[in-house]
Amino acid sequence: MTPKKTELQIDFKEGRGYTKDDWDEVSDNPEWTEEDFKKARPFAEVFPEFAESIRRSRGRPAVESPKRQISLRLDPDVIDAFKATGKGWQGRINDALRKAAKLD
Repeated sequence: MTPKKTELQIDFKEGRGYTKDDWDEVSDNPEWTEEDFKKARPFAEVFPEFAESIRRSRGRPAVESPKRQISLRLDPDVIDAFKATGKGWQGRINDALRKAAKLD
């Protein structure tokens, strides 16, 4: 049986994402005291530049005019026809709508 994430793991168990050497390397870390928790500061406060670089590097780059998500009901045969053309079918629907609206 796999231990719950909330259970304290006292002994090394294989298959948990680390090696026995990793386990031995950190096995002498002392338990945190109430005082340790009181002194603790948020990661972004201790390493602001690193935290900012992580924040900036996540996700897609910002675009000038981002697309908006909407809910649209289409006939099943229309969806099937676009899906049959392969990956990128939603973009092709967008292109067809732009053409119909005379935006291209």
